[in-house]
Parts: sequence; structure tokens; C-alpha cells
Amino acid sequence: MTRNDNLSPVPSVNIRQDVPLAPYTTFGIGGPAAYFAEIASETELVEAVNFARERQLEIFTLGGGSNLLIPDRGFDGLVLHIAMNGPTEITIDADTALHTVAAGVEWNSFVLSVCQEEISGVECLAGIPGFVGGTPVQNVGAYGQEVSQTIASVRALDLESMAFVDIPADQCGFAYRRSIFNSTHRGRYIVTAVTFRFDLSQRPRLTYADLTRHFGDAQPTPIEVYLAVRAIRHGKGMLIVEGEPDSRSAGSFFKNPVVPREALNRIASSLHLEVEEIPHWPAGSDSVKLPAAWLLERAGFVKGYTMGKAGISSRHTLALINKGSASAADIFALRDTIQAKVKDLFDIQLEQEPVQPGS
Repeated sequence: MTRNDNLSPVPSVNIRQDVPLAPYTTFGIGGPAAYFAEIASETELVEAVNFARERQLEIFTLGGGSNLLIPDRGFDGLVLHIAMNGPTEITIDADTALHTVAAGVEWNSFVLSVCQEEISGVECLAGIPGFVGGTPVQNVGAYGQEVSQTIASVRALDLESMAFVDIPADQCGFAYRRSIFNSTHRGRYIVTAVTFRFDLSQRPRLTYADLTRHFGDAQPTPIEVYLAVRAIRHGKGMLIVEGEPDSRSAGSFFKNPVVPREALNRIASSLHLEVEEIPHWPAGSDSVKLPAAWLLERAGFVKGYTMGKAGISSRHTLALINKGSASAADIFALRDTIQAKVKDLFDIQLEQEPVQPGS
């Protein structure tokens, strides 16, 4: 890693060198950051960015490390660990509540606080690891909800203008697992806070099969849904629990692919099935969304599958796991094997969900 250390350090930001990144990720994988800074305020953020630009360093923004796979070589730049964690600002009128939350607040803690207020809108997103600032980037979703359904605006540092901007939800380009922050304007913005708008008259609407089975005809409260979702996620190995081997992952590793509707005929033919036997959901007039887990299982990659030091969770097909001492190369090898087999069988290119610095 090349450096120019003849430049003066930033006085109010603690910039460390050669900091191991694996402990900052739920995968427990990855090499060191050439430079690393904990960012507790917007002022520190600006100063750290200026530090990087003065030294011509690439920047990577790190939150809770839950949707991240860091290469073994690490990151030859400045990692900004977003640690902004101030109190939530709440504004309530007759039928709406606005919650403005700092980017470094733990997501599940925020969800719990909202549910304890008997407010609905994010209860199905309980148990998702990571920080609030990462949720709009990926448009985090689970069990029938997406954060875009409640986000009012996103506050971020615009690296082009070096000004802080408040971006309304309708300008964030939200789609399935996408936003402007990870697509058209990837690398332009660093999120510092998110404002959520909740309809106080709303009650939990359950659409996910596991939840409808769990509650039957009952009308649960937000906190009851919160607890049920966490229990379901735990049962599937998708809850980060210290000491449980299946939790050393980045969650769902592959996105559910959206394919042309005619692809169903090709898949049905290759598996000797009827089209009606293939699970799928509408995704536009001529497209459908397929469950990636179903494709993996039909390709032979079942729960508990092992390939060297990497594997598939014993409880969830989509979760690739570090079995204890896996490297990023081990995970990449398993990923590539899965993608190649699914592509060969179904002519579908699975897309990786976890972010890779420098890619």
C-alpha cells in the first residue's frame, strides 16, 4: 500500500493506519484499511474527506458491516466508519410522526423503539443487522416491507459539491435493493441521517407467508410482529447471534433475479416441471422475480453445503457463511461456483448482494 505521509494530519479526526477490517464485519473476513477513521459528526466527515483528497486516497464508507465482503488484500484508501449516533428527533402532528435518525444508529434498535411506540411501518424489518445509514442505500427490505415505504428524506454529504443535502424520497430512485446511492450516483453521497415518515393510523399489514401462518386471523401489534420476525429470522439463521456459526455471514448473498417471463418456460423445460410449479412473482408487465434460494437448491447448493472453509448456512440457502477461518477468496470461490452452475442450468446470472470495497 503506497502512502504519502509527509502531509500534515487532520487535527480533529483520529486517522489510524493498517486497521484490520474483519472485526467490523458480520462475515469476520477481510484485510486491513490503509487508513481508518471513526466519524462522529458531519464536521469530522468533511475533514476526513479533505484528508483523503489531499492524499488522493479512495474513500469507502463503512456502517455496521452487515452487507459487506472485504477482499483479503484489504482496502488501500481511507475507510470512514460512520459512528454518528445522536438522539432521534421526533416530530408528531395529528396523524403523522417524523423520526430523523443519525446514520450510525443501530437499525434494529431504531425498529424496536418505533414498535414500542406502537407505530407501524418498519416492524417487518426487525433483526436486520447494520446501521440506519445503510438502509436507504440498498433499500433494505424483508417480509413484505421496504424502508422506501417510510423514508421521507435522506441527508447526505454530496462529494461533488462538498455540501450537505436533504434528498426527498421521490428523488432517491428506490427500487428492489436499489437506490441512486448504489447505482446511478454510487460513490457520490455519504449518508449522515435518514428521516422516516410514519402514518399513525396504520396497522401492521402482513403479506409474508411465515407471518400470516404465525398470526392466523389475529391483528397483531407492531411489537408482536417485531418479536415474531426476529424469531423467524433466528430460526433461519438470519439473526446475528454471538457464538452461532451460521451467523457469520452477510445475510442473503444473492439477489432474487428479475427475468423475462419467457424464462419460466426454459427453466420448466430444464427441470421437467410445469411453469405453475416454479415459484415466481410479477415484476412488471413482462418480467417475473424468482427466488434465488429455489434456484440454488435446484442446482444442488442446499443448506449445509460446504466447499473448503466456506459454506451455505444450515438454515438458509441464500446465506453463504464463514465456517471459522475462511478468507474472502474462499467465499469468492463458492460464489463463482454457484453463479456458474446456475448460469449453465438456467441461463440466469445471479447478482451478488454484499458490497465489495474497491470493486
